[in-house]
Amino acid sequence: MASRNASFNEGVVAGALLAPLKLGFMLLLGLVGILVVTWIVDWTFVFKVWPEGVGRLKGILAADLARTLELAEWQGEVPSVVTGTANFLYGLVFGVTGIHDMGLRFAQGTALSIPDTIVRNTYLANREAIEVTMIGTQLLGVRLATLGMMAPLLVLAYLVAAADGLTQRAIRRACGGRESASLYHRAKHLQVMLLGMGGVLVLIQPVSIDPRLVGVPVALLTSLLARLQWACYKKHL
Repeated sequence: MASRNASFNEGVVAGALLAPLKLGFMLLLGLVGILVVTWIVDWTFVFKVWPEGVGRLKGILAADLARTLELAEWQGEVPSVVTGTANFLYGLVFGVTGIHDMGLRFAQGTALSIPDTIVRNTYLANREAIEVTMIGTQLLGVRLATLGMMAPLLVLAYLVAAADGLTQRAIRRACGGRESASLYHRAKHLQVMLLGMGGVLVLIQPVSIDPRLVGVPVALLTSLLARLQWACYKKHL
């Protein structure tokens, strides 16, 4: 019995220690997936849809950056957080891999070895596609900063709705009302789906719109679902 308890405790401790690593890996994997989808969307619109090409994408980046800096100033945030997030993501993708420095070296026109010449020719042949990925990465960084600044609104709305829902649950419990596990689970799953769809829409949309037009309705709908979720939580724990 003692050995079973010891092995169970060891499993719990190992799970607790590995949980942050698993969460970090899942977040990193999700970021990579969103980044790849963003590149695909940008390539499609730049080379197939927009007559202006990459100039349209640059305009979207400039508009989103100006709007996010204005939002940061309105919230009392440091504007460098926005540019810092975009530069960090850009450096993580193109700085760590050496693609940025490689492009600067190829632009100097100095003599290169045969392998470097092959790499330079490949780089130049795909220069526009690489430029689109660079701009798209910076745009994603700006929009990630935007989501971060909208998070307090979402948390506040959720907490208020959850408190109201728990109050309704307490009233229902005292009055002997019926509980609904199906409504509880549906509201919980709809919140996850709504938040995921709203976040993806803000991050990969190929147009420049005010993120509050998406964030405020998402926060409102999430709060309504949160209230329903906690109001329908089971009466007896």
